[in-house]
Amino acid sequence: MVENDLIRNARIIMSSADMVYYKKDYTSATILYFKAAFLILDYILLQSKGQTPKDHTERFRMLELSDKNLYVFLDKNFKIYRQTYTTTTDKFTCDKVRENVRKIIKEYKIQI
Repeated sequence: MVENDLIRNARIIMSSADMVYYKKDYTSATILYFKAAFLILDYILLQSKGQTPKDHTERFRMLELSDKNLYVFLDKNFKIYRQTYTTTTDKFTCDKVRENVRKIIKEYKIQI
């Protein structure tokens, strides 16, 4: 049941991210793409490790031990997510995050 909830929530959040993206609210879209990414990463971890992380720190730790590619994505891009707390995000940065999330969905054959 948790697996279905993660995917369902990711699907809803991706849809919301796309809606605000098309309204050119790139900061909100970036936040939502990251939230979808966190759900997808948690789903992948649940599939591979049988558990989900309780917070961002644990997600980093679990990915570092189990999937270097996903860890690198998160490590490289997490600062963008943190910057959305205090600054606006431009289209280029949002596009980069959006493309990376879609790449993970495709590579891991997640049904969104």
